[in-house]
Amino acid sequence: MATLTNNRRSLYPEIEPYETGMLDVGDGHSLYYERVGTPGAKPAVFLHGGPGGGMAPSHRRQWNPERYDVLLFDQRGCGRSRPFAEIEHNDTWRIVADIERLREMCGHDAWQAFGGSWGSTLALAYAQKHPERVTELILRGIFLARDREKQWLYSYGASEIMAEQWDQFTGLISEGERGDMVKAYYTRLTSDDEATRLAAAKEWSLWEATVATLLPNPGLLEEFADPSKAVPFARICARFFLDDFYLEEGQLVNDADRIADIPGIMVQGRHDICTPPSSAWALKKAWPKGELWMVDDAGHAASEPGIIDGLVRATDHFAETPS
Repeated sequence: MATLTNNRRSLYPEIEPYETGMLDVGDGHSLYYERVGTPGAKPAVFLHGGPGGGMAPSHRRQWNPERYDVLLFDQRGCGRSRPFAEIEHNDTWRIVADIERLREMCGHDAWQAFGGSWGSTLALAYAQKHPERVTELILRGIFLARDREKQWLYSYGASEIMAEQWDQFTGLISEGERGDMVKAYYTRLTSDDEATRLAAAKEWSLWEATVATLLPNPGLLEEFADPSKAVPFARICARFFLDDFYLEEGQLVNDADRIADIPGIMVQGRHDICTPPSSAWALKKAWPKGELWMVDDAGHAASEPGIIDGLVRATDHFAETPS
């Protein structure tokens, strides 16, 4: 296991897509996608967090644009994909199938799968389903969707560290419903009353933003409170939590043998309150070809300096690897 501390890298310069579009994936869903970098260079796909988080311009800057040809897309129901905040026909395995459609659209035989938080879950599910289509994995803030991780975030664990914020999050819910916070929030997020939906979306998203960084980040909190981000994020995220992410308990660790021949790098914040380092360590033990890079002064968010450094170093490392 490596520890990252010195001579930190920053993101590559701002870059605009060389191609954008919408892809009809069926079930009434159309995905917004964009491509950045150099056409014909080493291919990669970016899988954002959430579920329901959507892309940001900064996500384009994690690869050397001269060495990579990167596809980024908004997953079902979020960002510029349509329908907005849709939870029907929206699950892990449909998104895995979407990734394959996008790969075929691009004409790649295989590509690098890069994902953080929920994106790491999705990257693992995709790689285990289609190992022949993945050249390497770059993962951040490992989330394996096991019961212990779900309980940590929405029952007991993170609540003990961010106690006052947990009180704010639970304050919207009556005491009799607090035994299942995900279910209680999901009921409100799917209410017929718009004010109820918006209030629940804001509190759910603010809780997620609060546990994402090592130090308070007012800008991130403001971003997550914006209804255009909070509504799809909260609705889709709560639905996935309620349905156990459409995975069997422990599936991504138990099936790690399916990616035994795929190299990878995991960038994990030592003080990650959202996805604790024990998950990254469990995956490392099950997946010997996955290197674990621990960042001792970072939490969960991709915007933290130590995490940026690790991710850029990881993409630079694999830029030397043939596609």
